[in-house]
Amino acid sequence: MNELILGDNLEVLRQLPADSVDLIYLDPPFFSNRTYEVIWGDAGERRSFEDRWSGGIMQ
Repeated sequence: MNELILGDNLEVLRQLPADSVDLIYLDPPFFSNRTYEVIWGDAGERRSFEDRWSGGIMQ
């Protein structure tokens, strides 16, 4: 059976029968309104991005 289920992953997983899933795809949250920063590579280069839309989500 091919089925696409949309919902809270922990709630949905509790309802699935054991050994019934071949693939689970989790999409990270977007528009979190946060600034993310990481140290990248051996040189300690900083990389960052803002997860927000300047005009708001309803542009």
